[in-house]
Amino acid sequence: PRGQGVHPSSPGYLYVRRRKEPSMPAVVSLSDLEDALAWVSGPPEFDTAAFISRSTGRIYLRNEDGGVDDDLPEDIEDGTEYLALPHKNDLDLGRDLVLSFIESVAPNLHEQVREIFRKKGAYSRFKDLLQRQSLLERWHDYERSETQHALARWAAENGLTATPQRDA
Repeated sequence: PRGQGVHPSSPGYLYVRRRKEPSMPAVVSLSDLEDALAWVSGPPEFDTAAFISRSTGRIYLRNEDGGVDDDLPEDIEDGTEYLALPHKNDLDLGRDLVLSFIESVAPNLHEQVREIFRKKGAYSRFKDLLQRQSLLERWHDYERSETQHALARWAAENGLTATPQRDA
C-alpha cells in the first residue's frame, strides 16, 4: 500500500488515482431563459443584459443604470462564472426565423415578407399580415418552439441544462 514503504514497482502495489468528480451542470428553466432573452432583446436604448451563473443557473438582469437585481456580483462580466445571454438575433431568432416560417407555411408570401423587412417597423407589419392571413397563432407557436430549441441548444453548448419548467 502506498505510504507504507512499498515501492510502486513492487508486486501488489495498488495505485489509486483520484479523479476530480465532474460537477453537475447548472439547471435553468426554459421559461426563465425566455424571459431573460426578451429582456436582452428589448429596445437598444435600454442597454439591457442578462447573465447566468454557470454553477447555480441563477439569472441576473442588468440595465444601463447598473442593475435590476440589487445583488449583481462584482465579477459578473469577467466571463468565468457568468455567461452573458445573447440577443435573439445572435441565435437566428429574428428575420431569419420569420423567413423560415413563411417559407414553410406560406411560400406565396415570401417576397411580400422580404419587402416588409426592408423597412423599420417590420415586425408589427409582419404580424398584421399574418393576422389577415389567419396565420398569427401558428407564428406564435412556431416562434416559441424555435426559441425554446435555440435556448436549449445554447444552454447545452455552454454547459447548462435547460429544463421545460421552473423549479418550485
